[in-house]
Amino acid sequence: MALQAAALVPSTFSVPKEGKSGASFKDSSLFGVSLSDHIKADFTSSALRCKREFNHRIGAVRAQTTATATPAITRSTVDGKKTLRKGSVIITGASSGLGLATAKALAETGKWHVIMACRDFLKAERAAKSAGMSKENYTIMHLDLASLDSVRQFVDSYKRSGRPLDVLVCNAAVYQPTAKEPTFTAEGFELSVGTNHLGHFLLSRLLLDDLKQSDYPSKRLIIVGSITGNTNTLAGNVPPKANLGDLRGLAGGLNGLNSSAMIDGGDFDGAKAYKDSKVCNMLTMQEFHRRFHEETGITFASLYPGCIATTGLFREHIPLFRLLFPPFQKYITKGFVSEEEAGKRLAQV
Repeated sequence: MALQAAALVPSTFSVPKEGKSGASFKDSSLFGVSLSDHIKADFTSSALRCKREFNHRIGAVRAQTTATATPAITRSTVDGKKTLRKGSVIITGASSGLGLATAKALAETGKWHVIMACRDFLKAERAAKSAGMSKENYTIMHLDLASLDSVRQFVDSYKRSGRPLDVLVCNAAVYQPTAKEPTFTAEGFELSVGTNHLGHFLLSRLLLDDLKQSDYPSKRLIIVGSITGNTNTLAGNVPPKANLGDLRGLAGGLNGLNSSAMIDGGDFDGAKAYKDSKVCNMLTMQEFHRRFHEETGITFASLYPGCIATTGLFREHIPLFRLLFPPFQKYITKGFVSEEEAGKRLAQV
């Protein structure tokens, strides 16, 4: 099954090549926003390049990922030996919705060990049991993407476990379409972009070496995109539209104090903040592919599995929307996809 990934657009940030500056950087930032001692990203003239190219290429560059069989016994690309172990996959936000459906689909094969990276350990445990997942096929680890310290702690714990990493699925997301005022992450970033993009960026960057060392030929890093971030589509043209502008808000820190809480520097809009974060997710995968694919052999992809109209992601939307949106997607647009089906699609990629 071939799955259409969300559109990928030009990147606006710079990440140093592996091996040039190592994995530790001082006074580091992403788009001029301080993140950690492990990441350095320059807010340069590439931001202006992105603005010029954005409208021309938002719908022009599309990626397709082809579903592949889940590996059991594979031939290593590193030393030519057979790998007699389960694949190891981290899935963020795996306690409900698409994340749980994907975790279940992979665990049921018996060929993958799923690391469910979740904020609520007990909720994740209950969800796994309710889904009928065998304990031997999953491990739950705490991860709060709204805290960069939590991201670092998760990575440290995972590395200490000694478990290899073959696939990272960045699925977790925050969506606050009815919010009138912004809320913020532990570090003071607007919550949607801070969680959906900055948290996943740091997680991906810190685990890149682990993915690189994987002996599976299908090692990959996948982020769940959204059609709402592609203004070349009908869904992407529903106001408010995604628009990163000149990134002045992001450069200022997204804190609502010294700068706007929105990436483009405009007034806060919860729905737009989510869409902007998805554009950033897709930009990240394109840039990671450009910089690291040839060197590491890792496949970087952004995937839109279809409209899951019943997902808990819409729990903060108005009741009328939650009532009408599922039948609208089922019978009018014909774009409805169940959580189970979407999970199977993501599990095949």
